[in-house]
Amino acid sequence: MTKLKWGMIGGGDGSQIGPAHRLGAGLDGLFEFTAGALDHRPEEGILYGQSLGLEDRAYGSWQDMLAGEKAQANPVDLVTVATPNSTHFEITKAFLEGGFHVLCEKPMTMTIEEGEEIVKISRATGKICAVNYGYSGYSLVRHMKAMVARGYIGKVRLVNAEFAHGHHADAADADNPRVRWRYDPAQAGVSAQFADCGIHALHMASFVTGQEVTKLSADTISCIDVRELEDDAMVNFRMDGGAVGRLWTSSIAIGRQHGLGIQVFGEKGGLRWSQEQPNQLFYMPLGGRLQIIERGEANLSPEADRTTRVTIGHSEGMPLAFANIYTDLAEAIHARNEGRAIDPAADLYPRAEDGLRSMAAVFAVAQSGKQDGAWLDARPPMFK
Repeated sequence: MTKLKWGMIGGGDGSQIGPAHRLGAGLDGLFEFTAGALDHRPEEGILYGQSLGLEDRAYGSWQDMLAGEKAQANPVDLVTVATPNSTHFEITKAFLEGGFHVLCEKPMTMTIEEGEEIVKISRATGKICAVNYGYSGYSLVRHMKAMVARGYIGKVRLVNAEFAHGHHADAADADNPRVRWRYDPAQAGVSAQFADCGIHALHMASFVTGQEVTKLSADTISCIDVRELEDDAMVNFRMDGGAVGRLWTSSIAIGRQHGLGIQVFGEKGGLRWSQEQPNQLFYMPLGGRLQIIERGEANLSPEADRTTRVTIGHSEGMPLAFANIYTDLAEAIHARNEGRAIDPAADLYPRAEDGLRSMAAVFAVAQSGKQDGAWLDARPPMFK
């Protein structure tokens, strides 16, 4: 495939997420890093972009980048938005309307109404709006999804997902500006821990099972009492295919590091995967013996085979999972450009619709927590 041109907004010097995106986008040689507005400080952004080889397509602002790329004879094909949460909607909307495909960091928007607008714009313009639920790019998560879809565990009865860490557990650190903003409604919105980490676990539950959440009940709490927003949440949910769901997310679970994992239990078997040990998928058929499926072994699904690069026994981590999202997007963009059908094994990138469903769930969790766990509709209005 012809190499596509890629640009990035945010993710500048010192960013945690920027290097992962640059590694992921460049890993397979499908994208060329061509343009960027990498910092909210114009001079620093231009200098850092030039240090990465962008030269005259290192911009001082996203507005300059939008105008500059629209004027280019060969503009970027895909723009990644990796800026603070509150700016995602404005930037994503502008680039979609400007004729660019977009990969937006989560959360896609800050409100349900904004999310619905992004979905409508993406559909109207015919431009891809993907959302970076990057953990869905892991090879064995793809294989887990394929096993569920092909009936290995039968009808799904129960899914249990969690994303719990302990990095905000120190009450003495609660006033640290790098921590405090996450629990401040003025900066974070209606939810802290669920909006930050819980939506990754919820998306994983839907991605693997192929079912969407219809309603939920949440128990939320601020274990460090000076926080206005929750640092721990337990969410029960129901899915449109009949599955029952349980989700725990926490930032005060001392001893937990990253803590993202999922278990799916069906009529004929169960599956279990953890992001901290991503090379193994545990499969237990009903009445059988526990099996450990290794990433990179022979005779896995096409979905797993196309997303593994390193031989069995060697680790593949988060940047390679991101790379799989970028590989999916490259295939999708080329398929659109050439007027052909996309390879089904590649048509798995998270979409604007997923970002919208996540935002609706965030608001439902926040409201349910205030109503002593009342069961609420978790669907955005346009999907009811």
